[in-house]
Amino acid sequence: MTALDTRPERAESFASRYSTFLRRHASLMPTLSAVVILIVLLIGARVRFANFLSPGNLSALLLDNAYLIVLAVGLTLVIITGGIDLSVGSVMAFTGILCASLLAQGLPAFLVIPIMLAGGALIGLLIGVLVQYFNVQPFIASLAGLFLARGLAFVVSLSSIRVEDPAILWLQRTRWSVGGWYITPTGIIALLVVAIAFFVMHWTRFGRTVYAIGGSEQSARLMGLDVARTKVLVYVISGVCGGLAGLLLTAYSGAGYPRNGIGTELDAIAAVVIGGTLLTGGTGYVLGSLIGVLVYGTIKKLISFMGAEQSWMQIIIGALLLVFIVVQRLIVARSQRRGR
Repeated sequence: MTALDTRPERAESFASRYSTFLRRHASLMPTLSAVVILIVLLIGARVRFANFLSPGNLSALLLDNAYLIVLAVGLTLVIITGGIDLSVGSVMAFTGILCASLLAQGLPAFLVIPIMLAGGALIGLLIGVLVQYFNVQPFIASLAGLFLARGLAFVVSLSSIRVEDPAILWLQRTRWSVGGWYITPTGIIALLVVAIAFFVMHWTRFGRTVYAIGGSEQSARLMGLDVARTKVLVYVISGVCGGLAGLLLTAYSGAGYPRNGIGTELDAIAAVVIGGTLLTGGTGYVLGSLIGVLVYGTIKKLISFMGAEQSWMQIIIGALLLVFIVVQRLIVARSQRRGR
């Protein structure tokens, strides 16, 4: 047999391996696509702007988007179950202005922070109960949570409240630097949230139940999984993440403002979808959502470097969302064909 005879066999073998890989790892394709897009963006930015990939600039990606990472983690769990949470931006605003108000009244930070997290958890609990026990659609239930949290934010204060508590400001102003790279406590908190969620989703019974509910809620019930408790709990976790994001944003901006976070829930959902989480539920990765936030932050920073209108940010993210939703539909259709 000559070398020419083996070439078709090798090509066929490669095609077979590639096809097998796609079949076994189809759910990873959107996330891998997001990684490719992030790499292309960074390379393109480096070609256009020589200092774009400087350590300080890349460190700022985490610093500027820490609160969005935390929101995206909570939303990832909700969306994997097949739900949605539109309240997270308003919860972030409510807990942020509540934090600033309580601090201004003299309460210490070690009491204010648990109150913030509890406030977010209560709103998440309300949404979860509406969804699970009253059969309210997640869109409607979370929309009610959005209006509730935003209204509570305006009840606390109609104007911005400056934060001067050193413990809160320490979260943002403290920087640990190594060779031009730096990280702040807010960045560390965001990465810890990602790490904890990754562990929970892949190595605990709760995480497996979340994926099972998204795949088929009826099948999850038949397997004896605690569907009701899990569905309520993912909304509580999303609310806690909203409260924690409020803390990070308050530390970042140095003030609480009742109009913070308007539209931020859409940014977080966009990041989650770009990161590979299917809106139909059952498939998604916390690390993918982190990549989605980094793609979002890179586009935003690139537009800022170019001096272009910020409206281009919405156009580009909208186009990316369209592409990823089409990819998701293709994955779902392919999975359904395999199941027949």
